[in-house]
Amino acid sequence: MPSSIFTQRHQELIAFIASVRKAAGITQVELAARLAKPQSFVSKVERGERRLDVIEFCQLAEAMGQSPAELLARFTKE
Repeated sequence: MPSSIFTQRHQELIAFIASVRKAAGITQVELAARLAKPQSFVSKVERGERRLDVIEFCQLAEAMGQSPAELLARFTKE
């Protein structure tokens, strides 16, 4: 099984995350500040260079004002 970072589903997830961020009117710099991370962290996630673990996904969702569970449910339905 190939690493999930190279799968189509992973590409769909990172595109979804970026679209949620943009729809919320949050820049990468703003999101990074909310996460207390460098902007490059958000950029690498959105470019698919860095995979999120479950805790990071939850932090990212909450930093965008989203419920992690609801955000994941939306992703799995789309």
